[in-house]
Amino acid sequence: MAFHDLLYNISEELDSNEIHALKFLCLDIISSKKQEGIRDAKDLFLKLQEKGLLEDGDRSFIKELLFRINRNDLLIRKLNTSKEEMNRELQVPGKAKITSYRHLLFQLSENISEEEMRSFMFFLDKKLPRSKLQNEDTTMLEIFIEMEKRAILGEHNFDTLKDLCGKINKELLRTIEDYQLNRSGSYPVSLESSTQFSIPDAYSRCEEGSLLSETVSPVLCDFPTNQEEYFQTDSVYKMDSRPRGKCLIINNYNFEKTTIPRQSHLKNRNGTDKDAEALCRVFTMLHFKTEVHKDLTGEEILKTIHKYSTENHQASDCFVCCILTHGDKGIIFGTDGQEVPIQRLTTFFNGRNCPSLAGKPKVFIMQACQGMSFHKAVNVETDGQSSSSPCEVDSNICNECIPEEADFLLGMATMTDYVSYRSPDHGTWYIQSLCKHLKECCPRGHDLLTILTNVNHEVSKKFDRKNQGKQMPQPSFTLRKKLVFPVD
Repeated sequence: MAFHDLLYNISEELDSNEIHALKFLCLDIISSKKQEGIRDAKDLFLKLQEKGLLEDGDRSFIKELLFRINRNDLLIRKLNTSKEEMNRELQVPGKAKITSYRHLLFQLSENISEEEMRSFMFFLDKKLPRSKLQNEDTTMLEIFIEMEKRAILGEHNFDTLKDLCGKINKELLRTIEDYQLNRSGSYPVSLESSTQFSIPDAYSRCEEGSLLSETVSPVLCDFPTNQEEYFQTDSVYKMDSRPRGKCLIINNYNFEKTTIPRQSHLKNRNGTDKDAEALCRVFTMLHFKTEVHKDLTGEEILKTIHKYSTENHQASDCFVCCILTHGDKGIIFGTDGQEVPIQRLTTFFNGRNCPSLAGKPKVFIMQACQGMSFHKAVNVETDGQSSSSPCEVDSNICNECIPEEADFLLGMATMTDYVSYRSPDHGTWYIQSLCKHLKECCPRGHDLLTILTNVNHEVSKKFDRKNQGKQMPQPSFTLRKKLVFPVD
């Protein structure tokens, strides 16, 4: 089919709302003034051809447009391209023509209900023309355009929009904040959705199917409700509640239902149940209420952890989350192969999103791989200890996920770029060592960082004969006090 005929056929299948959306997405390419004469998709396509974006035979931009407005049926039927292929293609630097700022506003408009839109109009009564606000046909995209014209919204000016979203829908506010973090280089955001995240599709394999991608460094913030209590001068966190708090354990073993083709190589995590059992025993001994969730998909991980963050932790002294799964730099995998950024999970528990835990320690223990490199052995004096059984490479989490604000501790199974090991018979080196030292050292009154140092020492002495490899765990923290778990 000739390219001109293809564009004509596509234009015939787009309704007025979709044309309106396309015009908005193209505002950074075709100004609002020059869009005034555009009546339908054919007019828009002609303007884009004048700009050199729909040159004969070049289908990349029409694909991007259809992908952005979620017309995946046209992608498949007319352009022989899948949604997944476009998501990967647009993650290539410089490939996307529609700005991430424009796409963010479109995504926000798609997730605003009619009632929320009326609330927007109410709060904007003094800032926008009443002719727009009182017109029943006004759309959220038109409101955004009017806000831009009056310089109360822009690529670097979200103050008014964030204030409104904070009053109307906090999920929309989080979406904007996620975008701003991404713009600052904190972590990658999927082009598919502003509330789903993924890492660029550059990877290679190691023994257990780890993927190699961009490093992620989350930004976490705490905004305590009681500043005086938050900045106490005592040197040890309060830890006398019964139970101390919740200990959430996510244990992913079965990866046979992975639905993402490029991650179909992920294997079942033999031995992970040994880790889950050990964590349950030791945190129950430490007076935590342990709750285990098994074989969660990426979406289920997000929903589960978000649910815990919305609970009232006022009576708790601490929150612990242990995640046992495959992973890569800055991400973990659900059993369906879906990527979940660590930053997204920890942000649920910052002081703004979970005020009942503000000023209280939040501990995240991560067992998964950080890359595919192997730590090589160095000849030093040693007691000759080595791993007692053949080990598999597990997949680990980003040791660079150090929160900027207080009271977080992230226990990483290994350092950046390196694998961690899991014995199918005995569990992982890191989790088994951690549980052993918690059990032995907590009754003696040792603080958690001292215990993690002991874990580092023990794990560093182990040796995988098959890969001639070593492992070096690394905790990252912004604790302000000693964290001690009394047993009595």
